[in-house]
Parts: sequence; C-alpha cells; structure tokens
Amino acid sequence: MCSNYLPVTRSDRLLSFFGVERARDEAPVDVWPLGLAPFIRLADDGSGSRVIDDGIFGLLPDFAAELAAGRRTYNARSETVARLPSFRESWAKGWRCIIPSEVFYEPNWESGKAVRWAIQQPGQVPMGIAGIYRKWRHPNGREDFTFAMLTVNADGHPVMQRFHKPGEEKRMVVILAPQDYGNWLSCPVKEAASFFKAWAGPLEAAAAALPPRAPKSSSVLTSRMPPPPDTGELF
Repeated sequence: MCSNYLPVTRSDRLLSFFGVERARDEAPVDVWPLGLAPFIRLADDGSGSRVIDDGIFGLLPDFAAELAAGRRTYNARSETVARLPSFRESWAKGWRCIIPSEVFYEPNWESGKAVRWAIQQPGQVPMGIAGIYRKWRHPNGREDFTFAMLTVNADGHPVMQRFHKPGEEKRMVVILAPQDYGNWLSCPVKEAASFFKAWAGPLEAAAAALPPRAPKSSSVLTSRMPPPPDTGELF
C-alpha cells in the first residue's frame, strides 16, 4: 500500500509525459492522505480527451460523514474494489483516473524498524498510477474530487517484496505503461481488471528520510502535507 508519494505538478512534465495541460506550475511536495494532488481523468463532455484536476488523496463515498474517512480509503485493493462499499460505485461507473507520480514511498523493515524508502523509475521518468475517483460533498456544501490508488499483490516482486512488515502480504500500486493510459481511462469496466498486475519494468529504491514538517503558518504546504495517517507506523 502507498500512503505517501510525490506528485507530478510541473506543467512541462505533465504535458510531456501525460499529454495534459495544467494552468499553473508548482514545485512538487510530498502528499499524504487528505492532501491535495493532481489526477487525470476523461473529460465529462464525452470527447475522450484527458483533463487534469486537483483532488483529495483518499476516496470519499457519498456516505462518508467527514473528511477524516479518507485516511482509510487512499488505497483500493484490486481484489475487492468492485464490491467494497467505499469503492464499488466508482468502479462500476468507470470513474478511473491516472495519478501522476514522481516517487512513492514505502516502509523498509530490513533493519528491524520501519525506514522510509523512495521508489521510482530510472532516469527520473514519472509513473502513471492507476486509480479511481469521485466527487464528495463536504458538510459545508462544497464539492471536491477525491481519489484512491489501486494496489495488487507483490509477493516475489524483485523490488517491492522488500517492503512492509515481516509476515505481511507484499503489495504495490498499479503502475500503468504509457501506451496503456488511454485504454485504462476509456475501456469498458469488464476489461479494466486486465490492468491489475505487478509492474514488470525497472524500479529504483533507496532510503529517503522524512522531510521537515511544514510550519503551521504555511497554508499551501499544510494543505498538501497533513499529518501521516493513523496506521500505527511511522508514515
């Protein structure tokens, strides 16, 4: 599972690698559950074109009573996404998205304690992570997009088997090949599960210490860097 990642926010990289135009340009900042980050979906007009929006990392269904529920719904298991109440409507209606990521982070326990590691593609090539999304209405009436990353079993994967606690199932986010971006967003729901596979391409991994906590007075950074999720782990 992935609870922390570095989104692609530079407009030139979003255009070059994902074919979408973003109106503003930002330096990337690590995102935790409930943080805001860009995601890519199909336009609502049926044209098949891709658009980019900002959404809350942590998918919130209609019945979620508060924003904090997103701390438990930032990852959707591929095996259960079609039937769990939080995710099944997004899956059934084909509300699929691509989450542009420079790096994602996982806990490495090889030292006997959790150490934050960064996983990325070689050559600083960003990743398109498969996700689902939907809108959620705040108690105050405001609507926001929300999204979750899809995950698959990674037992035996040459890189991802190194992460998570000993004895736990190894899992990883679904990384899409660039040539599959269009099909992932537009294919019928019954065909979408064919993308549920562990990434076979090269990945690089190395220890990456947590950055300093953003000061509370910084409204931009604190909106993107809420406290780590309440998982009992370091991050």
